[in-house]
Amino acid sequence: MRRYYLKLFFLVLLSFKAYIVNACQCPLTTLGLDECKKYEVIFKGKIISVETCKDNFGTAVFEVEELYKGNASKEFKVLFECGVECAQEFSEGEEWTIYSTYKQVDKALMDWCSRSRKFFKNPKEDFYAVTYGNDYYDELKFLRENLGLHRLLVLKKSTTENRNEKPTNNQTIIMLLISIAAILLFYWLFKKYFKF
Repeated sequence: MRRYYLKLFFLVLLSFKAYIVNACQCPLTTLGLDECKKYEVIFKGKIISVETCKDNFGTAVFEVEELYKGNASKEFKVLFECGVECAQEFSEGEEWTIYSTYKQVDKALMDWCSRSRKFFKNPKEDFYAVTYGNDYYDELKFLRENLGLHRLLVLKKSTTENRNEKPTNNQTIIMLLISIAAILLFYWLFKKYFKF
């Protein structure tokens, strides 16, 4: 009976290990026009800033250098999932080629299993070259020749950008206290000037 439980334990352990190993494997893709059709926006850019994770999503702000597909302004935000198995890190100053879909008009949502790739100064560090079967420069050449370069949008800064953000706990408490004070002031003025 003890052997049975020991075998069961190792079987569960091996299954769990296989799950962890396979959790980050993305399907292999080859560079081609059919692959490019899967994405709404494709560009090459340098990261200006990275905002830390908030509600399981972070934001990388890119300075778009070359736009191959879709619409994007010079500064373009890319949302990315953080805290997941396959997540990579974005760092300020890095150059990336991004393949993505729109989350909103001025934001894209990064899928870690897309063809997006980072530029490495040392070609030996470029693990994407092995995975994708082409180096960074070959990919850029393909995009330029087959998709062409597109104009960047000139967008005015949105004044409604943070409209749907949930207030912090401190902001909520301050708003509540101001509301209570306003109600008490109104009640006091009403009693003072409108006697029945």
